[in-house]
Amino acid sequence: MCGIIGVLGSHEAAPLLVEGLKRLEYRGYDSAGIATVNDGQLDRRRAVGKLVNLSDLLVHQPLAGKSGIGHTRWATHGAPTVTNAHPHRAGGVAVVHNGIIENFRSLREALSGDGYHQESETDTETVALLLQRERDRGAAPVEAARRTLQQLEGAFALCILFEGEQDLMICARKGSPLAIGRGEGEMFVGSDAIALAPMTDRITYLDEGDWAVITRKGAEIYDAEGNPVSRAETRIQLDAARVEKGGFKHFMAKEIAEQPVVMADALRHYTGSSAAPALNLPEGLDFTGIDRVVMVACGTASYATHVAKYWFEQIAGLPAEIDVASEFRYREPVLSEKSMAIFVSQSGETADTLAALRYVKSKVAKVVSVVNVPTSSIARESDLALPILAGTEIGVASTKAFTCQLTVLALMALKAAADRGRLSPADLSARLESLRAMPGLLNAALASSDSIAQIANELARASDILFLGRGPMYPMALEGALKLKEISYIHAEGYASGELKHGPIALIDEKVPVIVMAPMDALFDKTVSNMQEVMARHGKVLLLSDAKGLAEAGEGTWAQLALPAVEPVWAPILYAVPAQLLAYHTAIAKGTDVDQPRNLAKSVTVE
Repeated sequence: MCGIIGVLGSHEAAPLLVEGLKRLEYRGYDSAGIATVNDGQLDRRRAVGKLVNLSDLLVHQPLAGKSGIGHTRWATHGAPTVTNAHPHRAGGVAVVHNGIIENFRSLREALSGDGYHQESETDTETVALLLQRERDRGAAPVEAARRTLQQLEGAFALCILFEGEQDLMICARKGSPLAIGRGEGEMFVGSDAIALAPMTDRITYLDEGDWAVITRKGAEIYDAEGNPVSRAETRIQLDAARVEKGGFKHFMAKEIAEQPVVMADALRHYTGSSAAPALNLPEGLDFTGIDRVVMVACGTASYATHVAKYWFEQIAGLPAEIDVASEFRYREPVLSEKSMAIFVSQSGETADTLAALRYVKSKVAKVVSVVNVPTSSIARESDLALPILAGTEIGVASTKAFTCQLTVLALMALKAAADRGRLSPADLSARLESLRAMPGLLNAALASSDSIAQIANELARASDILFLGRGPMYPMALEGALKLKEISYIHAEGYASGELKHGPIALIDEKVPVIVMAPMDALFDKTVSNMQEVMARHGKVLLLSDAKGLAEAGEGTWAQLALPAVEPVWAPILYAVPAQLLAYHTAIAKGTDVDQPRNLAKSVTVE
């Protein structure tokens, strides 16, 4: 969600802060601001909307100073207004914050009783007022921060500046990620390593509960109990090209196009590069003695686990449960010491998923994470982390991360089958060969982009759209609907095809397009039968299938989209591509913000 950047530099901070915030735009935001200390004086600038509005403001009202903090806000407490935008200030203190201070109401009441009143509707301003109250009571900046942190409940990442202190910045994390960057006589703070990449490749990730006192000489880090601690420094190797559009109009278009390459990279990493593929998963990933897998995720990642449920059960004969992270721990699931818990998250910082992971940690045999950021909180707190190797994903609507999640989960299901004696070496090799063919099929599917754009011009006129699929194509119908509603703002729903007659068929008329995902598999005839029910009621059917499927069932459809023939078990990976392209081109036709859709955030770090 919100993005944080901090600079103690040797150059003017404002341009560095704005550049860092630009690299955090993908997280989602609705206002932005920066604060600096110059000649001991603290000042700030804030603006609603895109960063260009803040940049325009800085042209007319520049901010000098080589020490500063910046923020992109995704509104939680209070509407997107200048008053609610960060940094928040109280007297000689400025604060930027990601997360939620859960006890802010009781703190605000106590502060009001002491004569400290809020101007904004936010929970964050409470932190600034607490800091200033401690300063007014005579506490030095570091002591004021220590006392304030002890009073806060909830999830937060904080970065603090003090008037009169040009060589001091204090930061803290509890539940929300925060990293410290080191330069030569300079120090930086960011909620994401991407923001720090232009300034440094030396990163220290704060652990849960850590807070740090930062000067240009370095950082003194303390744990939640206030004990001095040492945290490892990591050299990041962030490919700058991966965070540029590379000639594409949108990051989403670029990331859709990258899928054959990144999937091939992941397959090489986990199966080797020789002609004879072999599983090369970490030794600690052993399904022997495991009685079931429990998979937990949010959003698109949860649909990846939904597909993987079919793979674990059909290929490995291993019972699989799936749950959305925001519900999982609250239903008090019954867990077994013989179960493996698998958590899937692109960012590795998703608050609900991280909370669910912590809930199960002592209750299951092993905690495994499937993540795109191997240094993330979820990865670090897992027994075993499998990177999906998708590279940096900027578009809010997940594309290449989804197909790479599916790829790694497919390999895990094959490993489970081999460990449980369900696949002979020859059968395993054949499955891996068919999976290795998928990047080429994805590339072929991308060639249908122009045809999809023409169909999307018609879809853009609809108010409601249904997606249908059976078996593992059912979660793909859910994913297709999610993509469409995320970026085009058209109401869309995904259904299991057999559920059509149990309610959704009441919605069918000539104005409601129905997108049917029907590869030639064992369930093809049943899916087509459901499709005929739609057409009998004058529904507009868009059929996605291979040439044979279109020939057998395509008569009477409104539109057809031909895809390559595919091994049925891996069809969800292939059909992700047209689902993404349909959403992308429909959004283009409607003129919506493809990469940063309204109200959404890339990294959801609050519950």
